[in-house]
Amino acid sequence: MVRKPFLMPMAALLAGAVLAGCSQPPSTSAPQSVAEAPVEQPASDPDVFRFRIGALEAAALKDGDIDVANDGSVFGVGQPVDDVAALLAGAGLPTDTLHLSIQPLLVRDGARILLFDTGAGDADFARAGRLPASLQHAGVAPAQVTDIFLSHAHPDHVGGLLSGEGALAFPNAVVHISAPEWSALKAQAESAALVEAIAPKVVPFEPGAAVLPGVVRAVAVDGHTPGHSAYEIASGDARLLYIGDTVHHHVISLRHPEWTVRFDGNAPLAEASRRALLQRAADEDLRVYAVHFPFPGLGRIEAGQDGFTWTPER
Repeated sequence: MVRKPFLMPMAALLAGAVLAGCSQPPSTSAPQSVAEAPVEQPASDPDVFRFRIGALEAAALKDGDIDVANDGSVFGVGQPVDDVAALLAGAGLPTDTLHLSIQPLLVRDGARILLFDTGAGDADFARAGRLPASLQHAGVAPAQVTDIFLSHAHPDHVGGLLSGEGALAFPNAVVHISAPEWSALKAQAESAALVEAIAPKVVPFEPGAAVLPGVVRAVAVDGHTPGHSAYEIASGDARLLYIGDTVHHHVISLRHPEWTVRFDGNAPLAEASRRALLQRAADEDLRVYAVHFPFPGLGRIEAGQDGFTWTPER
């Protein structure tokens, strides 16, 4: 099997933080309009959550999970571990581990089939690799995917781009990535195999561009990586904000967006960008898709005197 090399420093950090897995706590339901309501979920599809964005059909696709030790090395860097544990305990969560889900987003726009990020693939820092099965349960073959939108090039977001043999997993898809992120990826020697494989498919865009006019607009969220992007997906008056790695944990990242995350390339800039996007999401009552929040990562963000809070739809 050919291993897929990309951004190995980040992968190594994740590998050092992986612990035994625990299940996610159940979430509560929030009111939603007809245009946003989930569709009937077949019992045989536990890794697929179908919903709508206006006239667009969408689905959360479970790829796997990452478990990170609460030891101050990754989240809340420089903060007392007991302070992080207190926040987790207050939310009814385990205090020794932060659990992150991995769920790429699938959207159907007429003849186009859009995939936002591709999961971790067979990376050894995660319990992942379920995207192909989730996609199949959603009724989509890899060759049918027409467009892939990458938030950034960390391995838990690009790990599914190649098969175990190093071939394109989505052979007919255009790969959309911001120009600064693409330039940074090409500059990394350890990413040479990935770059060579996807280069014929890559169409870079400028930060903040309307990538698919009327449907997908990039939202620059600086600091995490050189060209990290969120995406605003629109259908009529309905909108969904796919936030990539703007935030990671549904409690820690929201209550303290100013806390340093070790994966952020420029921590002060990432912290400012994180707070700004969270404030915008709260002010505009945006429907949010959070790739690392408890599955299916769909909900809204509310601002309060003590940071922000997450209200899941399910």
